[in-house]
Parts: sequence; C-alpha cells; structure tokens
Amino acid sequence: MTNVPGRIRTAFADAGVTGWLHAVDIDSGAEIDAGADQPVVTASVHKLCVLVALHQEAAAGRLDLTEQAECLPADRTAGPTGLGAMLDPARMSLRDIAYLMTAVSDNAAADHLLERVGLDTVNRTTARLGLPRTHATHTFRRLLATIKEDAGHGGRQALADPHVIARLRALDPARTNRSTPRDMTHLLGAIWRDEACTPEHGAAIRRLLSLQVWPHRMASGFPFDDVHVAGKTGSLPTVRNETGVIEYPDGGRYAVAVFTRAANTAVTLPTADAVIGTTARLAVDALRGL
Repeated sequence: MTNVPGRIRTAFADAGVTGWLHAVDIDSGAEIDAGADQPVVTASVHKLCVLVALHQEAAAGRLDLTEQAECLPADRTAGPTGLGAMLDPARMSLRDIAYLMTAVSDNAAADHLLERVGLDTVNRTTARLGLPRTHATHTFRRLLATIKEDAGHGGRQALADPHVIARLRALDPARTNRSTPRDMTHLLGAIWRDEACTPEHGAAIRRLLSLQVWPHRMASGFPFDDVHVAGKTGSLPTVRNETGVIEYPDGGRYAVAVFTRAANTAVTLPTADAVIGTTARLAVDALRGL
C-alpha cells in the first residue's frame, strides 16, 4: 500500500484538482491515507450528519419519522432538486423528506429537517460519535446566502472569476460546514456497524444512502453489477465531494471519503467528477490486496 497515496495524488493532479482521501476497511481497520486529516468544506456531504441526528432523535423517542410536515413554497430553500424545485405546497412525512435530502440532495428538505432537529443537535451528535473536526456552522439556506453575498453584484456569473471564488466564505473550512476525510469514514463505519444508531435506524440510513441517484462520482469507479455503492455527494463552486461505502459480494466493505477542489471554475468538469471514482477504486483495490 506504500505507493497508493502517491498514485492517488497523481490522479488528482491529472484531473486538475487538489484532493484529499481516506479509505478504511470497515471490519479490519486497514486504511489508506491521502490527506485524511485535512480540514475540508463538506457542502452537501453534511446532510449525512443531519440524517444521523434525525434518526438518533427518532430512536430516543423525541420525534416520529412518520410525522407529517407541511412544506410551503415560501419557506423553501432554493435548489434544483426535490422540494427546492417544486412550485406547490407539499405534505409528507419526515422520513420521506429525509429521502429527498439524501437521494437528490434537496436543500429545502435538509433545512426543513434542520428546523425540526436543530444545528446544535447535529453538532452534539457528531461530537458524541467521536468526530472532533466535524461542525455544522449554518443551515443550507445560510450557506447559499453567503455565496450570494460574497459574489456581489455580479451574481452567478461572477463565480467564474477566480478572484471571487477566493473570497467565498462557503469555500473556507474555518467559516462554513466542515469535516475531514477521516471523520467522515469514521461516521460511515459507525453507521455500517450499527454503532451510530440502533440496528433498525442504521438500516434505514443505509437504505437512503443506497438510493442516491448520482452515478458519476464514486460509483463510476465500481462498474460492476455485484458491487454496491451507497453514498452522499456534495458540490459548491470548484468543490466536488463524495463519501460512501463500497460493498463486495465476498463481504468486504470499505468506507471512502473524497474531497476535491478544482482550479477551473467551470460548473461542468467531467474529469473532476470521475477522479472521485478513480481514486476511490485505487484505495479500495489496495485495501483488498489487488
């Protein structure tokens, strides 16, 4: 495994990104470290922390996941998916809102759950689980608001300017929702070993992560019918992340967290997306002794 971190860093550089990765065999503890303790911007990966907090609250009897919630258009955080893109009032259960937050990374759904659970509860949850460098600073509505404020009068078009990108608080781990690759694989391992929640709630979380619709990042590195990938992506200007668990038919299961920053400000960068799958595969193959 000694040369694998170097191969991973080369793959990141070839894709035009700076990247940080941690991968761990969930059962043996063997690991690959390519910047595992680097503070990183989580973006929508932090919705995984919201999901775990929600299920811990349900397990403790402080909320009912079948509770019906009114989701009104005027109260919704903007976003291109799920409730954020809908035009009419909607009524659904908390667990179905959690599905939208996880499967299609719905910002409005995430903030609705945060209103119910609270940022402080999310931070207490990650602290109890032993994630010392993971912290939720603000809601997703506030996160998007900081981008708008920092971009100034140029609006969305200004985000093509590297000088504007450099001043975005949303891209500074010290001023936004943050974690490290190691913290995120620790969390995934706890979920898969039923240490983060009761087995019933752990199974529910794993189900939702397996329903994520985006195949172009981590899953792209594992194009096999009998290999299962479950995870959560995160995106911001120049940021492309994913944390997930890869499960093989022989019982092997591996938690991988990949966080990247691109030099290019373009919204669409297929090579930057694909390198998440490439580096995850390099790490998992090494852990499997291939």
